[in-house]
Amino acid sequence: MAQKKDFAIGIDIGGTTTKFGIVNNHGEILAQDRIPSNEHEVVEEFIEDLYKKLMPMIEKSGGVKNFAGIGIGAPNGNIYTGTIEYAPNLKWKGIIPLADLIGKKFGLPTRLTNDANAAAMGEMMYGACKNMRHFITITLGTGVGSGIVIDGKIVVGHDGFAGELGHTIIRPGGRLHKSTGMRGSLESYASATGVRETAIEMLTTHPEEPSLLRNYSINDLTSESVYECAMQGDNIANNIFEFTGQILGESLANFIMFSSPAAIILFGGLTKAGNLLLNPTRKHMEMNLLPIFQNKVKLLFSELKEADAAILGASALVWEMD
Repeated sequence: MAQKKDFAIGIDIGGTTTKFGIVNNHGEILAQDRIPSNEHEVVEEFIEDLYKKLMPMIEKSGGVKNFAGIGIGAPNGNIYTGTIEYAPNLKWKGIIPLADLIGKKFGLPTRLTNDANAAAMGEMMYGACKNMRHFITITLGTGVGSGIVIDGKIVVGHDGFAGELGHTIIRPGGRLHKSTGMRGSLESYASATGVRETAIEMLTTHPEEPSLLRNYSINDLTSESVYECAMQGDNIANNIFEFTGQILGESLANFIMFSSPAAIILFGGLTKAGNLLLNPTRKHMEMNLLPIFQNKVKLLFSELKEADAAILGASALVWEMD
């Protein structure tokens, strides 16, 4: 039984970085590390890299015998089958039986779910949503992930893929999402990648306007550099966050009118922009809500460290195993 063991492993596979940690049965991360997610053309090479980093951590905790299992949060992760299916932000295409492959490699029971659902579980068990039964988490990273909790349960749908709010179309016929071929999805605007695309568009469409962002080459331009320029008062950089917040706020209004959550929790790298993102998001969210929904929903940044929610949530899958 999982409850007899002292430790679990939580793995969070993001579009850029995979973070993993040793978690005890009190929900404390005792050790953690990371590897790149997209440096391996085949998944077996990724698993080998993960094994080399993770096994020494396992040995320091007394070996595999002390572990209840492994929980994984991954893009397009299917909790029913343990597979990653057609993840647009990963190199491994098609259907990848990741839980089975990692379970066999480490010799431990392994369970997998969508990465954003794992983060929502972490928030529900250990973060800002401990006492909430209705909330939505939005991960603003390389992509846009989401986890929807209704009546204290994560919504997964009949096939395990419910809650892909990042791929909802919020600007029909809008910006191309290069990985999916869709146009106008939330992810193509409100992710770190989307902020970079907005920066390129604004710099191109306002060629005469001076901007600190023009000091960066196209290859070096990132959401972080947009933030740094905005903090120095750069007009274009501030307009980029205003536009991103507008898109995100309008989208959150739609999500609120769907499930009426008590709170929406934002986390991921893009939240480092703080009020540059939060203020326009809140403004446009409230502007686009019916009066019965206005001023009822908390818009919060996660209380957990950036990687911790997903690692903790993934590890929580282990304690649910028989």
